[in-house]
Amino acid sequence: MGTGYLGVSAYPHLEEAYWFGEGVTPEPARRGLLPTVPRRRCWARPAPTTGPSRLRGGAPLLLAGGRRTLPLRRGHRWTPSGLRDPLPFGKIPEPLAVSRSVNFSGVRELDVVVIGAGQAGLSAAHHLRRVGLEPDVGFVVLDHAPRPGGAWQFRWPSLTYGKVHGMHALPGMELTGADPDRPSSEVIGAYFAAYEERFDLRVHRPVEVSAVREGSGGRLLVETSEGPYAPRALINATGTWDRPFWPRYPGQETFRGRQLHTASYPGPEEFARQRVIVVGGGASGTQHLMEIAEHAVGTFWVTRSEPVFREGPFTEEWGRAAVAMVEERVRNGLPPRSVVSVTGLPMTDAVRRAREEGVLDRLPMFDRITPSGVAWDGGRVVEADVILWATGFRPAVEHLAPLRLREPGGGIRAEDTRAVRDGRVHLVGYGPSASTIGANRAGRAAVRSVMRLLKGTGGGRTDRESGVAVVGARVAEA
Repeated sequence: MGTGYLGVSAYPHLEEAYWFGEGVTPEPARRGLLPTVPRRRCWARPAPTTGPSRLRGGAPLLLAGGRRTLPLRRGHRWTPSGLRDPLPFGKIPEPLAVSRSVNFSGVRELDVVVIGAGQAGLSAAHHLRRVGLEPDVGFVVLDHAPRPGGAWQFRWPSLTYGKVHGMHALPGMELTGADPDRPSSEVIGAYFAAYEERFDLRVHRPVEVSAVREGSGGRLLVETSEGPYAPRALINATGTWDRPFWPRYPGQETFRGRQLHTASYPGPEEFARQRVIVVGGGASGTQHLMEIAEHAVGTFWVTRSEPVFREGPFTEEWGRAAVAMVEERVRNGLPPRSVVSVTGLPMTDAVRRAREEGVLDRLPMFDRITPSGVAWDGGRVVEADVILWATGFRPAVEHLAPLRLREPGGGIRAEDTRAVRDGRVHLVGYGPSASTIGANRAGRAAVRSVMRLLKGTGGGRTDRESGVAVVGARVAEA
């Protein structure tokens, strides 16, 4: 294709678009979809009712809108409310470049789509760059969050960076000089933003991915809010934050107080002069409980099993052993457990004080919820104003459902990062790689596997009936 091709997938966002430049005329222009103009310049008028649109093209463009005509150079993007803040008018991060191939139906074809820009997704994107793939040409990173930071940007303000249990740096760039009293959402959000800029990862956000299904020619079809993509491989790094787990108990709908999950925890001050039940024996549950106890009239800690507190430092050997236990479940096609559920709770000075003061006196799981609290079959009743469910999260992989990757045990069976039922799909930030150190390693491992797949030396789509991996010249053509 000639230089400056304005992609077919941009048409829904434009009222008028023209082919410009010299050289080979693209197929859409030949078929009359794109009028040609005899100069190295193009102009386009955005349709006023659309969402964010990215204008493609290598040569200069002119954006004509209302009474203003602005030069639309590489890096500009239009939205219904004007050109995006916080950068100066007309200065927006890089838009989509023209893919290696944009087919006639408007599907953008490239080698790899990365879904998610948290720790695992950024690690994978970094390694894709290192092996020579170009953002927006060889691969694209799609993130539904409004800004950099992954799930960290949604953490409660009282979770300061000094309270974070281990934050491993992204590959190639250390996180140094962070204020331990600053909210972790701000520290890590700024770190991720600087990382994206330093390595020019060009993350597309906010972009929602609705489904991944079988495409044509051995490719996958990724359906998104900015149009469809047809990659040869997929790296899924969607984590768990978008899928909080709410257990169900009899009478839950009758409770007259407030129920909320860790995902929407606002901080301890909101629970002043209230009676609060915290459900869950993980790190979040204990952190919430110790904070809330300083403000609430009374707190109660309820867990399904007896919590295990671990003395001593969290060594690398201990971490590897914990990851191996989680990895075994994933290898067997079972739903993954969190790494924290295997490692136990660290016995910090704060935890030790809370145990001595009775804040961490644990009650067994209640049997039912009443309009005014919870009750056990033995007759015990606890009155409460709030039930806080610190019951963890589940992998956010519903968009992969059309590929039918789940095993009878309920999980997606994976070897290293590669889904056994479809070798084009790689899961990072899933199961054993859900920790920050595991996410970094998984990103590197996934890219190695993807590159073998792209070169036709490994991976491929699994034939579900024969159980044989099928590898072809393009990806996995049966």
